[in-house]
Amino acid sequence: MLPRVNQMLFFEIASADEEEAAVEYKARIADELEDGLLIENPLNTTTGRMKRLFLGDELSVYYVSEDGIKHYFDSHVIGFRDDVVKLIKIRKPDPARITKVQRRHFLRVAADLEIAVNLSGNIRFVTLTDDVGGGGISFICDGKWPIQPGMEMDCWLLIPYKNGTLEHSSFKAEVVRVVDIVTGRKQIMSKYITIGDSERQKIIRYCFEKQLEFRGR
Repeated sequence: MLPRVNQMLFFEIASADEEEAAVEYKARIADELEDGLLIENPLNTTTGRMKRLFLGDELSVYYVSEDGIKHYFDSHVIGFRDDVVKLIKIRKPDPARITKVQRRHFLRVAADLEIAVNLSGNIRFVTLTDDVGGGGISFICDGKWPIQPGMEMDCWLLIPYKNGTLEHSSFKAEVVRVVDIVTGRKQIMSKYITIGDSERQKIIRYCFEKQLEFRGR
């Protein structure tokens, strides 16, 4: 069940600062679009102060249904709209990924990074990511590859940092969703199922660098 217009969303914002990451905010849904939700400026649930959001901010969100149950999903800021008041556009959740159990939250950012993918059956290819994060990645690939939800992939991600250094992060991921794109290509959404802490930290470091870059624009 998706959240509705006029419903209140409650969320935390991913941050390297643990205190900041624990602050809860609330915002009303002003409108629903095909690819996103428009929300009003969020307020700190403790102080009532308004919070400014930035493009790329990663949100750990929940809303409460009429029967009093909390529903959790991850989202991020994808744009803004000037109306009578300024509205923030966040990515609409995939209904299949809304859960009644709060998950560990990881920052995610849009990024075109080179990734090598190895599937069962000796299928290997190199492509570019769509977004990356501490909990999973998505990438765009040729529609000819027989990728289905539930499949496991061995991946190697090339990560360029702001200081010019390059790192590789290797991990095993499970395909969560496959979306056919009009161009004949596919968007593959996945979550990590086997990844070392040091490998995950390489990705999280990149995400925080990108987040700071977004905020500096």
